[in-house]
This record gives sequence, C-alpha cells and structure tokens, in this order.
Amino acid sequence: YHPDKQEADVPAGEVEERVQRFIEIDQAWKILGNEETKKEYDLQQREDNLTKEWPLHAQIHLEDMSWNEDEQCYTLSCRCGGNYTVFKSETKDVSLVCCDTCSLVIEIL
Repeated sequence: YHPDKQEADVPAGEVEERVQRFIEIDQAWKILGNEETKKEYDLQQREDNLTKEWPLHAQIHLEDMSWNEDEQCYTLSCRCGGNYTVFKSETKDVSLVCCDTCSLVIEIL
C-alpha cells in the first residue's frame, strides 16, 4: 500500500484506495506505537465492547460510591452480591465498570 511502491499500470481509482489504506495504517501505527494513545485506544475499545455485549445496569455518580482508603478505590454493591470497583488511578479514564461477579455494567457519570 505504500505510495512510493505503486506500479505504473494501476488504475487511478485503485491508487486512491491504496493511498487511503496507507494513511489508515499510518494513523493506526501512530496511535498504537505511543504508550499514552494506545492506553486511550484500549480503554475506548473496552468501553465500546462492554456497551455492545453487556447490559447497562445503572448510571452512577462517582461520589455515590463508597470510598475505601486502604485500597484507594471506590466500590458499589451489585444486586447479585458482587461489587463494582474503580481505583483512584482509573477515575479519569474509566466510564464503564463491570461487576466482578455477574455481567452487569454501570456507567460512571
């Protein structure tokens, strides 16, 4: 797909498609090649997958969850008896949290 390696007899429309594909690959490399942007990408993918696959149980404000000083995390009991847990270091990056026992998910507002 590299533009410099195009054959001379390739139709113009195909050249455009190949250039577009090269741009997409280059953008993906820039995102996945950087630790910070890869982390953001992975979190977004995880969140997208959760909303597609798992039922959203509730929308909760972080301050409505219980704070555990020793563990440095927020917790909330699930109706199944399990817990939703958000560590302090994750509070800015996480908006969906899975129950540790069942398939329910909460959204942090």
